[in-house]
Amino acid sequence: MDSGIFSYLISGVVVIAVVSVLVLFMGRKKNSSSEKRSSKNQSQIIRDANRKLAKNPHDPAGLIPLGDIYFANKLWDKAYPVYDELSKLSMDNPSIDVLTSWLRLGICAVMLKKNPEGIAALTSAYKIDPHGFEVNYYLGKACFDSEQYEKAIPCFKKAIVARPEAEGVYLLLGQSMYKSHKFRDSLPCFRKALDEDPSNKEALFDMADAMTEEGHGEKAIKVFMHLRPDPVYGARSCLAAGLFHSKTGDLESAIQDYEIGLKHESAPVQTKLEISYNLARCYFGVSNIAKGVALLKSIRNINENYKDVNALITRYQELSQNKNLQIYLSSNSSDFVTLCRKFIAKKYSGSSVKIQSIDVDQLFTDILAEIYTPKWEDVVLFRFFRTSSVTGEMYVRDFHGHMQDVKAARGFCISAGTFTAEAHKYTEGRPLDLIEKNDLSKVLKQISI
Repeated sequence: MDSGIFSYLISGVVVIAVVSVLVLFMGRKKNSSSEKRSSKNQSQIIRDANRKLAKNPHDPAGLIPLGDIYFANKLWDKAYPVYDELSKLSMDNPSIDVLTSWLRLGICAVMLKKNPEGIAALTSAYKIDPHGFEVNYYLGKACFDSEQYEKAIPCFKKAIVARPEAEGVYLLLGQSMYKSHKFRDSLPCFRKALDEDPSNKEALFDMADAMTEEGHGEKAIKVFMHLRPDPVYGARSCLAAGLFHSKTGDLESAIQDYEIGLKHESAPVQTKLEISYNLARCYFGVSNIAKGVALLKSIRNINENYKDVNALITRYQELSQNKNLQIYLSSNSSDFVTLCRKFIAKKYSGSSVKIQSIDVDQLFTDILAEIYTPKWEDVVLFRFFRTSSVTGEMYVRDFHGHMQDVKAARGFCISAGTFTAEAHKYTEGRPLDLIEKNDLSKVLKQISI
C-alpha cells in the first residue's frame, strides 16, 4: 500500500476518534446540563407551588404540580397527603382529574403499607376505570397484602387482560389462588411466572407445595430436594420433603431431610419446631428413642406446650426403660404377635396353652387360645390394642360380641393405655377383664425376648 495513502487513512481514523470523544463529551455535558435544568425546574416548580399553597392550602394549581413531582420521584410519603387532598377537592373542581387523584392516592397508600386506605381509594378509581391495568394491579396488591386473597384474584386477572406483557402479575395471581386453596388453578400461573423468571425460588416452592396438595407429591419432591440448600426456602423444603418421605414409609430419607433442615440457622422458630417434632417421631419410628426424647426436650425448652410433646416424652422415657413395652407399641407385626403369645404364656404359666387362631387387624390383634390346667380347661379370647390412649366402651362391646361368635368362655382386653369408665362398667357381670397399661407393664417386664 502507498505510504501516503496509509498516512492519510491513519489521520482519518485519528480525526474520527477525536470527533467521537468530543461528541461523547458534549453529549454527557448536555445530559448533565439537562439533569441540572430538570432539577432546577423541579425546584422552581416546588417553590412556586408552595407559594400558592401558602396563600391557599387547597389551591389545585399548587397541589397538582407538587403531586406530579413527588409521585414521579416515588416520594410516596410526601405525595400521599397531596393526593388525599386532591381526591377530596376533585368532586367539586373540574380542573382536577378525579381518576388520577384516586389512583395515585391508592398507589401511594399501597407503597406505604396503608392497605385499608389503599383499597378505599383504588375502589373509587375502579368505579371510574374498571379495566385499567394500574387500578386492577394495585387494588389486587392491596387486597393481597391484606390477606384478602379471594378479592385479589379477579383484580390480577383483569390486570393481565389489560397488559399481558406485564411482569410479576402471574406470580401474585398464582399466590392468591394458592393461599385461597385453589391449588390446581394456581399451577398454570406459577408456570407462567417461572417462564418470566426461571430463577424465582418463591414461585418454584409455592408451585411444588401446590402440587403436593393436589396429590402430585412424586413430582413436587424433586423440587423440594433441589431447594433444600436454599437459605430462604431450604428449611421449608426440607420439612415438605420429610413429610413426603415419612408418608411413603421412607423414614431414613425423612430423617436426612429433617437433619438438613435443622442446619438452616436463619429459619423461623416455628419451622424449626415443626422439623424437630417430625424428626423426633422419625427417630422413634427407627427405634432411636434416646435421640427422639432429647429432641423433644429441646422443643419443650422453647415451647413447653408444643403439641403433645410432654405426653410423648413421658411415653418414650417409659419405653426406654421397658424394652417389651417398646416392642408392644412400635415394633413390626411379627415381633408384636410373638410378644402377645409370650404374654398369654406368662399369664397362664404352669398351664398348657394351645393357640387356635391369630387375627391381626389395623387397630388390634385377636388371639384365640385353649387353656389346659389340672383343674379346668377353657377357650379364652385375647384382644391386644396397640395404643397408649383411651379405649371406649364401643370397642369392649364389639369384643364381647366376638367372644360369643368364637364361643370363648372368657376374654381379656389388653391396652398400653386405659379404658373409659363406661368400658369398665360394661364388664360387670360378664366373663371379660380389662388389662390396662400398669398391669400390662408388670407382665411385660417378666418376659424375656
